[in-house]
Amino acid sequence: MRTGVLSARNRWSPRVRIFAMFFLYSLALGGIFPRLGDLQLSMGIGEGALGAALVGMAFGTQIAFMFVGPLLLRFGHRAALLVCIPFLALFETIATLSPTPLVLFTLLAICGLAVGTIELVINLEADRTEHLMGRRLMNRAHAFWSLGFFFAGMVGAGLKQANVSAFMHLCVMGILVSAAVFMLLGKYRQAPPRPEHGVPAPRFVRPTRGILAIVGFTLSAMMMEGASIDWSVIYMRDVFGTAPFINGLAFAIGALAMALTRFFADGYIDRYGAGSVARLLVLVLGAGVVLVTFASHPVLAILGFAFIGMGGSVMFPLAISAAAQMTDRPAATNVAALAQLSFITFLVAPPILGFVAQNFGIRVSFGLGLPMVVLSWFLLFTLAPQKAKMGGSQPKKRSHNECA
Repeated sequence: MRTGVLSARNRWSPRVRIFAMFFLYSLALGGIFPRLGDLQLSMGIGEGALGAALVGMAFGTQIAFMFVGPLLLRFGHRAALLVCIPFLALFETIATLSPTPLVLFTLLAICGLAVGTIELVINLEADRTEHLMGRRLMNRAHAFWSLGFFFAGMVGAGLKQANVSAFMHLCVMGILVSAAVFMLLGKYRQAPPRPEHGVPAPRFVRPTRGILAIVGFTLSAMMMEGASIDWSVIYMRDVFGTAPFINGLAFAIGALAMALTRFFADGYIDRYGAGSVARLLVLVLGAGVVLVTFASHPVLAILGFAFIGMGGSVMFPLAISAAAQMTDRPAATNVAALAQLSFITFLVAPPILGFVAQNFGIRVSFGLGLPMVVLSWFLLFTLAPQKAKMGGSQPKKRSHNECA
């Protein structure tokens, strides 16, 4: 079996299938988010209870991150994708029937087990394929992830406007996505691993001061991306009382803006440098948060969600790259520390934002992003390349990596 450099004749095939992995996964994952408002009304709960229930997916994802590795080694990446993407679609469909927040939490935690497994597989496959091809791939792969969310949002908005139930919507979507997964990925060959460098990172990694500073830089992007995914539809409904299609459009436009920025980001990073690009994106993210917080018209709010998607699009990949270039510890250890600590944001953000929305208004919950944006601005220096200490090894150039 060939495990060397990909031949020119077949170069496109692995790349296209990587893009298909990201797109189909996000299409399956994103289906439920435009219908969260329906779930809230059907259960008769406030934003606080809904926010607490949404923690279930992040909880299940973290469990998968910690324990799924040996299973992937045993069964392989293709099997994981063929099982987990349809599994995710199935349990999201069942979750639309949840009678209580506790049931929703449990079903989303089960979804999270699939999400964590898929995240590990697709990012690892993208990284390995990027290494084999000798070309940047990661940001464009994640552009297809965002594009999947865009299509999920548009489909959800249209079907909600047509009064199609959330269950029927996700049921049909799940069948179509599952069929596409088997059609496009059924014969996918797992990419050979990279040559080993250093020791594997442990499951739990102590963060250094440098890692804590980089985490601080990413908080605004991660918090506002999660807020837009979870709350944009409910925000439009509660603040402006707009039609269901317009509510879903806010979700979809944010994802589209993120996809387009990710698709073209690498060229600008190469030309102007990570620091300059990050500085601009922080300003765009801040403008988006201000617009959403103070918007007086639905168009301004939708523009704000587009700016949030654009501004937060590649801040975490840039942070991953900065962590990998630090010279105090092996790159894998620093990247693992950053990913583990940053993921806490996804655990705590939904209930905090839900509590604030229920007690002070959903505008205020988005306004919480403003101090986080200021923090990111003052921590831009963390993206500067770290110089190796005397006698230390020079940091290796790494691709801009990310978790979706």
